[in-house]
Amino acid sequence: MGEEVVHRGTEQIMGFSFNMETLYMTWIAMAIVLLIAFLATRNLKIIPSGWQNVVEIIVLWLHEQLDAMMGQRGRFLAPFIVSLFMFLLVSNWLGLIPKMASPTNDLNTTLALALLVIVMVHVLGLFMKGGHYVAHFFKPTPVFVIINAIEEIAKPITLAFRLFGNILAGEILIVVLLKLMPIWMPIPAVAWLAFSIFIGGVQAVIFTMLSMAYLANAVKHEEEES
Repeated sequence: MGEEVVHRGTEQIMGFSFNMETLYMTWIAMAIVLLIAFLATRNLKIIPSGWQNVVEIIVLWLHEQLDAMMGQRGRFLAPFIVSLFMFLLVSNWLGLIPKMASPTNDLNTTLALALLVIVMVHVLGLFMKGGHYVAHFFKPTPVFVIINAIEEIAKPITLAFRLFGNILAGEILIVVLLKLMPIWMPIPAVAWLAFSIFIGGVQAVIFTMLSMAYLANAVKHEEEES
């Protein structure tokens, strides 16, 4: 049971192994995000309704979080943060549709997203703070560089495994419940489905908020951090 979620076939292309199901689901998730963006912006109104209203609520909320964490200096990251959150939300919920799978129930996807965020943190830190960014790894004493290095290595690992574990476990349990429960007694499966929708949203929020917190360390002035 749960083989539909756990089993992932790979194909060899030019000596590299590719999980085609994850790739297909990733492209579908991106297409859905683009479709939502199109539906929300095709007929903009002063008083929003429909998809425009939904997307505006998300964008305004994320802008508020960006301003709270980074100030005006972080506004240029808004398109990335909004896109990341929308992709995570759609991806987490995609596997709840029969015959579909969440790209985020594959560790390759979650680790790639986590590494993208951490690489952006260090690139932005060096670009915006220069030598001061490197120096903060040696504070309060040079020996702390070892602890800080371990922390930086742990960040993408914890980001990736938290999202991956929660989404994979939710989809496996849905499959198990649907196999165990008689067709006339779907209440436990439906209840878990609703709970999985909630967890998918929460995990998208957690990943996005932690990403903003890490990026804030690279963007904010030292006086703002203190």
